[in-house]
Amino acid sequence: METTFTPLAGLVGGALIGLASVMLLLGNGRIAGVSGILGGSLFGPRAELGWRLAFLLGLPLGAWLVQQLAPGAMGFAITPQPALLIAGGLLVGFGTQLGGGCTSGHGICGLARGSPRSLVATLTFIATGAATVFVVRHVLGAA
Repeated sequence: METTFTPLAGLVGGALIGLASVMLLLGNGRIAGVSGILGGSLFGPRAELGWRLAFLLGLPLGAWLVQQLAPGAMGFAITPQPALLIAGGLLVGFGTQLGGGCTSGHGICGLARGSPRSLVATLTFIATGAATVFVVRHVLGAA
């Protein structure tokens, strides 16, 4: 599998994520951690449900909009196999509980606030991702 280096797309995407995080923090006083936002929408106060659902719905709707405006921009496809999607979702949910938050909460907001706990969590996320790519590509021989 060939990976194309796209620094401009990464820069624009990172800037938009940062801008959204700052807007949520300044506008609502909340951290943009997706797992916390999801958990709060299920178990939090009803008064916060509106902004939480808007945030969560914006994630797939934003991806859908990009796909409509620039069909080849994403460069990857998500599996249509329901079992893999469910397994992936459960593993992500388990990981966010184990790590005390998700990559967005720790990696974007936590690091920006200088949280040592978020630094350790983010380094763990990155190391685990790198090890997984190595095993899948070089040990298992998959694309």
